[in-house]
Amino acid sequence: MRALILIASPIALPAVQATERVVPAGHVVVQTDDVTRFFQVLDANHGRPSADDLQQGYLDAGTDALRSFTKSRIGSMERLAQALRDKPALFAKARTCATALPTIRTRVTAAVDQLGTLLPSARFPPVTMLVGRGNSGGVTTGEGVVIGLEALCNADWMQADVGDRFVHLIAHEYVHVQQRGASVEVEQPTLLYQTLLEGGAEYVGELISGQPANAHLQRWTQGRECALEREFANEAAGTDLSKWLYNGPGDDARRGDLGYWIGYRIARDYISHAPDRTKAIIALLDVRPETAALLLNASGWQPACPAGERTETQTL
Repeated sequence: MRALILIASPIALPAVQATERVVPAGHVVVQTDDVTRFFQVLDANHGRPSADDLQQGYLDAGTDALRSFTKSRIGSMERLAQALRDKPALFAKARTCATALPTIRTRVTAAVDQLGTLLPSARFPPVTMLVGRGNSGGVTTGEGVVIGLEALCNADWMQADVGDRFVHLIAHEYVHVQQRGASVEVEQPTLLYQTLLEGGAEYVGELISGQPANAHLQRWTQGRECALEREFANEAAGTDLSKWLYNGPGDDARRGDLGYWIGYRIARDYISHAPDRTKAIIALLDVRPETAALLLNASGWQPACPAGERTETQTL
């Protein structure tokens, strides 16, 4: 399962690099017309459109990104019509988020355009906002970054402010577009490698937008750094991702997706030790399975434990 932000998980799996509809370097287009069309169809049919209504007014008139997202995530307009009947509160909440889209568009454009300064080779496919059926917050395809408004609007475990949530998540996803490794299917990636992919997107996403997408993890992990990072170090060479990545929001006992937080910290250490930040960012985003251990060693990262409690990270 790749290139997907599930509603059960705060952040997407690694994105597939976009290869089509690339706009001039240094500028990104943020498209929201699909959202406008969706609510027009909803209102014209008193909140209960049929599958045919959605097909004609939403899908047929929509973007290529919407058609691709329908095949991969929505399934059909019949399934979307059923979701509208089953989960009216979800779509009512999405309407509230939709009112913030003009401001979100401006902030996303400003953040993503910063990539051109950090990464001269950055690519700028469009960002498309649309409405799905609540099962996917987004996907990265040949059409660029696609965001499911209703699912991300409902991801309350992330930033409390909806605008912040959208901006920082999209920044994270847009960094995935730049990662060569994110477009290559690895049959059994190590925990370290997958964590570095996500951590690189978190760190560079923060550089361009002001926060990592999973800022909530920074709060929860305070006072738990040593135990968590020691646990990660012991498991980093393995291929079991289930405790660290793509495992949902978690709870107060243990938050989900803690690999994003650890990957961010490794990425931060790697960049801070590098003599040339631009070259280091390029190397970070170009991490491969065979270079993950080298990058970790170059970062100088160790579990954040008191001197007497530190343990060396295992050889990877």
